[in-house]
Amino acid sequence: MWIYEKKLQYPVRVSSCNPRLAKYLIEQYGGADGELAAALRYLNQRYTIPDRVIGLLTDIGTEEFAHLEMIATMVYKLTKDATPEQLKAAGIEDHYVNNDKALFYHNAAGVPFTATYIQAKGDPIADLYEDIAAEEKARATYQWIINMSDDPDLNDGLRFLREREIIHSQRFREAVEILKEERDKKRIF
Repeated sequence: MWIYEKKLQYPVRVSSCNPRLAKYLIEQYGGADGELAAALRYLNQRYTIPDRVIGLLTDIGTEEFAHLEMIATMVYKLTKDATPEQLKAAGIEDHYVNNDKALFYHNAAGVPFTATYIQAKGDPIADLYEDIAAEEKARATYQWIINMSDDPDLNDGLRFLREREIIHSQRFREAVEILKEERDKKRIF
């Protein structure tokens, strides 16, 4: 069913060890508006969405997993050579004590991932507006992380992810218009 190519959707590079930036990126790994929440939200919503746009949710949902893989790679590269003292200085000593340098689904403040992040109303238009909001929040978060970063190599990958959020938002907006048009068609029986 799947063909997996052992390469990231976009190359991930970092200039140096930087646990502080890794802490910020954890937000996009396990936070409410992060990549895991988006992937699960879209792949769950596709079961109650009309056939005309089901493929969009499938495509974007699976792409979000590719973004999750990029975030994991970024966090790994930013922390792999960090000392316990550097991790403590970055404010992620609690993560280190519980998980060493292994990734764990939580947000930047250390709050564990929860299924409450995955919204699904069952109304296709309401769900798509939720998806648009999720993409716009993720885009904003990527921009804020870029604003905090002094790593040009990392920022290149973050800009790629930010731009994909914009594209996803646009595609969801198009899907809303398709469904509104379909909803407003005259029905003759």
